[in-house]
Amino acid sequence: MSAGFPDITPQLKAAMPDLRGRLLANESLAALTWFRVGGPAQVLFTPADEDDLGYFLKNLPLELPVYVVGVGSNLIVRDGGVEGVVIRLSPRAFGEVSAQGDIVTAGAAALDKRVAETAASANIGGLEFYFGIPGTIGGALRMNAGANGGETRDVLLEATGIDRGGNKQIFSNADMKFVYRANGIDPSIIFTSARFRGTLAAPEAIRARMAEVQTHRETAQPIREKTGGSTFKNPPGNSAWMLVDAAGCRGLRLGGAQVSDMHCNFLINTGDATAEDIEMLGETVRKRVKENSGIELQWEIKRIGVSR
Repeated sequence: MSAGFPDITPQLKAAMPDLRGRLLANESLAALTWFRVGGPAQVLFTPADEDDLGYFLKNLPLELPVYVVGVGSNLIVRDGGVEGVVIRLSPRAFGEVSAQGDIVTAGAAALDKRVAETAASANIGGLEFYFGIPGTIGGALRMNAGANGGETRDVLLEATGIDRGGNKQIFSNADMKFVYRANGIDPSIIFTSARFRGTLAAPEAIRARMAEVQTHRETAQPIREKTGGSTFKNPPGNSAWMLVDAAGCRGLRLGGAQVSDMHCNFLINTGDATAEDIEMLGETVRKRVKENSGIELQWEIKRIGVSR
């Protein structure tokens, strides 16, 4: 619980009598992140479906900030929690994945890995890179997620989202204005689904490529640790991990947080880290890299909330 956040769920429920999703007050978010750290959400909302999400956003006071979380694989929730509303799209309502011809359709809560598997089962190549990304399609759309030589912008046909007024909008690949690990869409848009186009290919080739992706993850990344994936974006012409290593930060510790010995662009919670430990370790790494190379690393991991 957070004594700092008043319970506003009664007012929200009163203003939205037809709401079908679940509203929770001062709900812990730590269990929803891979780092397993962080404070509560003032309000955690899980919409029943796309229409319910639109209804909620249409009736939500504009002054309340809104954040969206998926499986929390690329996220630090600060120890003081998140003021406002955190929305989590459930796999039950937003996790469907299907394939027809060379098109794959996926809900925003679908795991990237499941999208790759569905594509492979339909002999659709080109989406194998998703097999190595431990997030959801919503996050992939927001961050132009990529790995192993592929990116979301390479395969996206269109994305569907709900704006802050509760209206559904459809965005073409060009509309998304993708750049490295970002897009040009208004941050208030909440993506709900997407359609991708791959290339029909031999199933053996697709499975072999997915096996390569999985082997790379298991041998090069600390995937069995409490981590948040790649911490910093690769600067143009450089690799973040090489810059971190060259600055002497491999294995560096702060409290319960550590720079991974296996892959030093990964931070890990060794067991008792706080969100502050992890974020401050990241900032220490950024400072040392800047001093050593003159390059200022940019966070890839999203950070939300307030410090304790």
